[in-house]
Amino acid sequence: MARLTPHQALVHVMVTMSAADTTMTDKELSKIGNIIQSLPIFREYDEEQLIDDATECRKILQEDNGLAIIIKNTRDILPDALHETAYALAAEVAAADLSVEQEELRLLQILRQDLNIDKLICSAIERGARARHREL
Repeated sequence: MARLTPHQALVHVMVTMSAADTTMTDKELSKIGNIIQSLPIFREYDEEQLIDDATECRKILQEDNGLAIIIKNTRDILPDALHETAYALAAEVAAADLSVEQEELRLLQILRQDLNIDKLICSAIERGARARHREL
């Protein structure tokens, strides 16, 4: 596998979060698409690559140590300044269907630890994601 770009690493984080509870919901997939279309970090990303990048992520996750590979790629490819961004994107996808499962919480914990993000920053990111996804 060729070295991933930072965009691909971020896509892999979002796809991994969506797949964490073994069900990739329409709301989560829609959220990923909306993130890619709207956030400045993806301005240079070719949206046509999303399906290929998501498929590649799923292949990696099917390997014995797939999650560890995704996390290592994220840590190694993204500059430290984007580690919080990766965590925020994962939190957005987790919150998209208004129900955060244990597997998703565990993945957030793994990301926090492996990307060395302060607990208070993570709490603020998670709170913001929950607030944005609330319904009346």
